[in-house]
Amino acid sequence: MAANATWAIETSAINHDTRFEIDAAESSKIAFDNSEPRDGGLPRIVGNSAALRRVLEMVRIVAPADATVLITGETGTGKELIAEAIHKCSNRSNGPFVKVNCAAIPAGLLESELFGHERGAYTGAIARSVGRFERANRGTLFLDEIGDLPHELQPKILRVMQERQFERLGSSATIKTDVRVICATHRNLVEMVDKREFRADLFYRLSVFPIELPPLRGRADDIRLLVHHFTMHYAARMRKPINAVAEEFMAACVQHSWPGNIRELQNVIERSVILSNGPVLNGSLSNRTYAPKPPKASAPVTLEEAESSHILETLRQTAGVVGGRGGAAAKLGLPRTTLIAKMKRLGINIAQRSASPVRAAASASGSNSNPYSGEGRAYAVAEA
Repeated sequence: MAANATWAIETSAINHDTRFEIDAAESSKIAFDNSEPRDGGLPRIVGNSAALRRVLEMVRIVAPADATVLITGETGTGKELIAEAIHKCSNRSNGPFVKVNCAAIPAGLLESELFGHERGAYTGAIARSVGRFERANRGTLFLDEIGDLPHELQPKILRVMQERQFERLGSSATIKTDVRVICATHRNLVEMVDKREFRADLFYRLSVFPIELPPLRGRADDIRLLVHHFTMHYAARMRKPINAVAEEFMAACVQHSWPGNIRELQNVIERSVILSNGPVLNGSLSNRTYAPKPPKASAPVTLEEAESSHILETLRQTAGVVGGRGGAAAKLGLPRTTLIAKMKRLGINIAQRSASPVRAAASASGSNSNPYSGEGRAYAVAEA
């Protein structure tokens, strides 16, 4: 080979060794060694960036402390892996690691799922059920998406964390538990506390030791390692003889912003492996990833223009009916005479003849009396 460079990346005890080489002699592709990284019983966290190293250092510090940990970060950044790493490095590593997704369980069932219930506690409770807090005794309970915890359950979570005891639904017997709680969320709990959507006392109890995970765009140095890792994983699982990644595809992955973070990258690599027919993995990011588009900025309007537009839209919805129960005045929460006065002031014309799409109901007598009189009368609205 004309040029051959190899890097050996050695990470912390939580990270696994990752190796790959760049072969510049054959159409610029990244080739790697297919040996599976050593597994030490810890979750596989791939990366060597400074941002990830800071997170892993926080994990090393807090793991033996038995304190409550709050993990924050965007969706797809690996919060569950960090929670599992804390558990595996703690003194509770021999105990259970119990996971609960607070957003995935209906609010009416979440209390029973967390604390358990006795037979007959509610309709359909045909047998006693042990809750997650009880199952996690002497271990760790991971509450994912804690920001979606129903407000009525928050004081009960606070109590079990402070007093380390609870009761099953339908029972008066108090159960003591020895559980370490680790929480995670992609939501801004500080803003939720300000809006009274999340209890302040529970927030302070949960955030004893906060860890914020960086998005993938904040650890671009790890993208090559992650592409290598996921390619090896899916190639082995699908029994495909892939031993290289095209440099063009790798460069596109490094430059992409990855709004879905590691989960999005993983899905892209899986699809690319499925579509691959040769030893070199190639792919395209076009039409495969979703990037939220910024909302279009609307032209500023005056208060008078906004009010006129809203009245016109309401009149269209009511087929031109101003008064009566189903009329525009009732929908807008205004007296009929007030709405008529506003329409006159804003220049919203009332057509006596059916020249507009809205049918005008003329007086049967054909008199020239006030066209606004009479509830339930239909008017044709013409925009000036």
